[in-house]
Amino acid sequence: MRFKGLDLNLLVAFDALMDTRSVSRAAERLNLSQPAMSAALARLREYFGDDILVAHGKRMHPTAYAESLLPQVQDLLSQADVLIATSTVFDPVTSQRSFRVVASDYVTAAILAPLVRQISVAAPQVRIEIVAPDERSDEMLDRGIVDAIITPAEFITSDHPTELLFEETHVVAGCATNPAFKRGRIAEADFMRAGHVGVTMGSSRAITFGDRQLELMGRTRRIEIVAASFAVVPWLLIGTPRLAVMHERLAVAMARHFAIAHAPMPFEFPVMREMLQVHRARTDDGGLVWLRGQLKAATGRKQPIKKINPRA
Repeated sequence: MRFKGLDLNLLVAFDALMDTRSVSRAAERLNLSQPAMSAALARLREYFGDDILVAHGKRMHPTAYAESLLPQVQDLLSQADVLIATSTVFDPVTSQRSFRVVASDYVTAAILAPLVRQISVAAPQVRIEIVAPDERSDEMLDRGIVDAIITPAEFITSDHPTELLFEETHVVAGCATNPAFKRGRIAEADFMRAGHVGVTMGSSRAITFGDRQLELMGRTRRIEIVAASFAVVPWLLIGTPRLAVMHERLAVAMARHFAIAHAPMPFEFPVMREMLQVHRARTDDGGLVWLRGQLKAATGRKQPIKKINPRA
């Protein structure tokens, strides 16, 4: 399709070229041959009267003009993606739709894993793709690359509607044979004296909600090991006196498979509010309305949830 002499497919090629800075990788992403992508770059150069990408040694770098075009092209592609994907009609029994959801390993283990088992029966052809959160999550929602984000309230973007999905309590977890758990509670002195397993998230090594709250409270623990994921924490606790602060739902799920015990925090600790976001242009998308309903049911929030409008 052409618009004012421009083949609109070239905008997709432009976006891939700018993201990968490579003709071969852009071709691979779009399932094109390398000569076809080279031809697309040549046509882009001809239409815009600019080199777009310039080779410096073995690397390609975008021109200043190409950099200025990128936000506009991404916005156009995002709007087109939302327009194409959005439909008020959705039949889970027959749909072959794929949903991409940004969710942590904690949300995946505690909420999404049991939910996916239910969805496989109710919607056998629907596919759920779970994307790990990172510093680009907000951008991916903006561009329509992902359908939804599940994240603590502290990490939400103000650009899209947000609703409370569930609230979570944090607990102290450790090996089931740890004597500190014998009374069913952990003394504050034992908590502060013990070695701990900490967790950081994503390539930016961001701290978790629990660790952030402990910092704000001025409670400095002795961190012996820092893990890159909650998923590996059980292996770092079993057979040791170490402790870890984690979400109660996750601790319960882990205890089904590992010799892990948990107890309430030994002092008052804030409740975490886990939020759900979808693109502002897709709140009436029939498929996303269905998915949001499934998520609410899975977290015990079957009643309608009041939507929080984007902040100014």
